[in-house]
Amino acid sequence: MELVFKILKFEFNNVFRSKWIIFFFAFFFMTSYALFSFENNTQKALLSLFNLTAYLVPLISLIFGTMYFYNSKEYIEMILCQPIKRSSLFIGLFLGTTLPLSIGFISGVLIPFIMFSDFKSGIGLLSLLLLIGMLLTFNSIAVAFFISIKLTDKVKGLSLSIFFWLVTAILFDGFLLLIAYLLEDYPVEKFMLGLILINPIDLSRTLFILNFDISALMGYTGALFKSFFGSSLGTIVSFTSLLLWIIIPTLLGLRSFNKKDF
Repeated sequence: MELVFKILKFEFNNVFRSKWIIFFFAFFFMTSYALFSFENNTQKALLSLFNLTAYLVPLISLIFGTMYFYNSKEYIEMILCQPIKRSSLFIGLFLGTTLPLSIGFISGVLIPFIMFSDFKSGIGLLSLLLLIGMLLTFNSIAVAFFISIKLTDKVKGLSLSIFFWLVTAILFDGFLLLIAYLLEDYPVEKFMLGLILINPIDLSRTLFILNFDISALMGYTGALFKSFFGSSLGTIVSFTSLLLWIIIPTLLGLRSFNKKDF
């Protein structure tokens, strides 16, 4: 563990000075500042902010994680020449990349919220927004590291990371609509519910939006989602699915990292 903390400390300081982190913090700070200062309804401001979070946090994290891993290849090769466990290096790299991004996102949203918003009425939704944003950051970095380890070519790795975001953020919704259209004569609600659980972006988006009254506009399927995600069991299952989206890519990345010939 001592080695992990040493590598984590070095990576944390290195990444924290990166222009990406400054841009990440500045973007969410200015966006949150504008939304919370001009919108009197805190819930509407948080809903607008979540729409940006659900799309941009995974995209920026995937691109940053992929680029950072490829650019750290010489550093990784140098460290591996030392008597250091590969698992310690991987965990240090992973946490040293995800924690600065998470801190940049949380502080960029939290500071304007404290300055301009009704703390009591919005603290619950804000906590959910920050937690989902942090989980999406960890998930996206884990996927980016796994892709970067499996593909040696930088261009192919970056392209696959962006394609992964394109599928989970945009194309998956079209796929759901196609399934619903083709099977409109069959009771597919529970099947659709299962499909949403395998997509971290759709899952987080549904989980957040169902805390608003607009979920009633989603019809019978929305009522089914509301009854499931609104219950304690549904919330536990939803967050467990998001955690699995972090754990599984991280373990796959660690396994590939241990076997890779750098």
